[in-house]
Amino acid sequence: MSKAVENFPDDPSNTTGGKITKFDYEKELYRLQLELIKLSEWVKFNKLKVVVVFEGRDAAGKGGVIKRITQHLNPRWVRVVALPVPTEREKTQWYFQRYCNYLPAAGEIVLFDRSWYNRAGVERVMNFCSNEEYQEFLRTCPEFERMLIRSGIILVKYWFSISDDEQEKRFHSRLKEPHKRWKLSPMDLESRTRWEEYSKAKDRMFAHTDTKQSPWYVVNADTKKHARLNCIHHFLTLIPYEDLTPEPIELPKRTEPKGYVRPPMEYQTFIPEIYGS
Repeated sequence: MSKAVENFPDDPSNTTGGKITKFDYEKELYRLQLELIKLSEWVKFNKLKVVVVFEGRDAAGKGGVIKRITQHLNPRWVRVVALPVPTEREKTQWYFQRYCNYLPAAGEIVLFDRSWYNRAGVERVMNFCSNEEYQEFLRTCPEFERMLIRSGIILVKYWFSISDDEQEKRFHSRLKEPHKRWKLSPMDLESRTRWEEYSKAKDRMFAHTDTKQSPWYVVNADTKKHARLNCIHHFLTLIPYEDLTPEPIELPKRTEPKGYVRPPMEYQTFIPEIYGS
C-alpha cells in the first residue's frame, strides 16, 4: 500500500495563477474525489472517528463544498449533520448535548453544516441566547473540543471567509434562481444588516476557540471553485492514509436457468413513461 497524499503531486496545469478553467476544475475535482474515497476507506478500515465542522458567512459556499466531498462517498460511513432550530426540550439540555448524539462511531466521518458554533454566531448576534449563556460557551467550548480529541475523534474546523460584495452577489443570484430561493431565509436577510456585528462575533469566537489542539482553518471563499478544491485538498493532507483500493474484480458468470418462470409483467404496477418509451 502506498501513501496517497504524500505521493500525490499537484498537476501544474491546474495552477493557472488566475481563475481556474471549467475543464481544469472538473479534472482536479475528479482527482480529489477519488482520493476522498481512499481516505474514507482508510478511516473505515482503521476505525477512525472524524468530525469536520463547516462555519462561515451566509452564502459563503459551505454547502457546495460539503456536496462535493460527499458526492461519491458511502452514506453509511459519511454523514452530513445540519440541525434545525432546537426544540423546546433541547433548549433545556446542556448546550452541547444534542450535538453529541450525532458524533461518529468507529469508521465514520461526520460533516457538520453549522455546528455548536451557532451560539457564538447567530445566537449571539440575534440575541437568541443570554449573555451568561454566551460567556459560558466561550469558556467551555475549548474544553468540550479537547474532550472530543482525547476520546479519539479527529476534529477539523473550517471557516469560510467571503467579502461583503461577493455575499451581496450571491444573495441576488438566489433571488433570481428558483432552485436556490429556499436558501435565502429570513435570517440570511437579517444578517445583511448586521455585517459588522457578525464580524465582531467571529473575531471573538476565534480569540477563544482557535487553539493549538483545535485550530480554525480559514478558506478564502470568494471564488467557489477555488474554495472547493482548496478545502478538499487541505482536508486530504490532514489525515495520513493509504490506498486500500482492491484488485480488479472479475464478475462471476450467472447460473443457468433451472425452469423458473417469472410472473407476467402486466401483474406489476409500472410508473408512466413520460420520458422515453
